[in-house]
Amino acid sequence: MLYKCLVDLTSAAADLLELVTLVVRDAAGEREQLSLTAVAALGSLERSGTQRITVLATAEGVSQPSMTQLVHRLEQCGLVRRTSDPADGRVALVSLTTAGARALADRRRRNTERIARLLADLPDADASALAGALTAVLPALRNRLAGGAGSEEV
Repeated sequence: MLYKCLVDLTSAAADLLELVTLVVRDAAGEREQLSLTAVAALGSLERSGTQRITVLATAEGVSQPSMTQLVHRLEQCGLVRRTSDPADGRVALVSLTTAGARALADRRRRNTERIARLLADLPDADASALAGALTAVLPALRNRLAGGAGSEEV
């Protein structure tokens, strides 16, 4: 019986991955100013506050030189602020600016609207089933992933 449950979850996971892929592809259809890595970095700063570039790079799975370049571009756009660590002037600290928080919120709003349009034609029963499933699953997944590093923005 346990095997059947695992097979069912694997199938559901594959379906969920396909859904996420379709949504991300649709979102990528509209030319965005910020890359997924940039959005992930902004989201990390929003969640965790000011961070060293090296910590941010590790959290987002990119090299330190790549994150330094990304932070430089985000700083030029006014989305982040880079300062020296008072304890060690050689260390760069990065924080989210008000404009960065606004850009992140705007992107989330656009993506939420885009997904709502994709789901708008679902029959009421399917929309209710989807809402119920998300209500049941999301809190547990948020709790499970709360301690882990990674990106959630799309």
